Amino acid sequence: MVIVPRSDGRGPELDTDSGRPQIVIVDGQPLFVDALAGLLGRPPLSATTRTASRSDHALQILNASPADLVLCDIKVQPLYLRSFLGLVRETYGAPPVILLGDVEDEGSLVALMDTDVAGLFTKDIEPEHFLEGMRAVLAGHRAIGANVLRRMIARLSGTEAPPVGSGLSQLSPTELDILAMVGAATTVEQIARARGISPKTVRNHLANIYRKLDLRSRTEAMLCAARLGLTSSG
Repeated sequence: MVIVPRSDGRGPELDTDSGRPQIVIVDGQPLFVDALAGLLGRPPLSATTRTASRSDHALQILNASPADLVLCDIKVQPLYLRSFLGLVRETYGAPPVILLGDVEDEGSLVALMDTDVAGLFTKDIEPEHFLEGMRAVLAGHRAIGANVLRRMIARLSGTEAPPVGSGLSQLSPTELDILAMVGAATTVEQIARARGISPKTVRNHLANIYRKLDLRSRTEAMLCAARLGLTSSG
């Protein structure tokens, strides 16, 4: 990830301890939104989040009450994205916007580099790096995720970016099914009943999934399942 310092030349000021950031999440994937809101609501950010599945509804939220930051999926509807960004600038406080996209949206994110958005990330970014980028944006800087930056460099140099593996090939069919069920907010007990196995066996499978995909919590597993398209809402 790259953080571009604000125009006054001072370095990143990532201290958000002065209050709980007010963040609006605009995304049409309910499970991803819920998992992301859970991540943002915990320390170190401890943010208060409001959510919208449509860009027009997001504008209603922003006009009703100001926000410190907007997180927006680039495929959000029904407003054309660049029009939506322009309308956000007209809301009270004109909060900075971070755009999010799936891995296959890297090219589209690069194409949006010419806008004044404060951040560009693919949804497979490590949570700690994403939180670092958000804190930088809240401090007035611009943050660009590693995947987007790599794609931009590849475009400028005329070379293809190296492929990004999803990690799914490491999982067994059973582990894939269980990850999908976790993405659908299914409990350990419900998974055990559905598959006819013990809760202990489910937890063993989850431990293997976490290890193979370098996940550290159920929230991260839900985010992973959503961005890899394993849930019905993906």
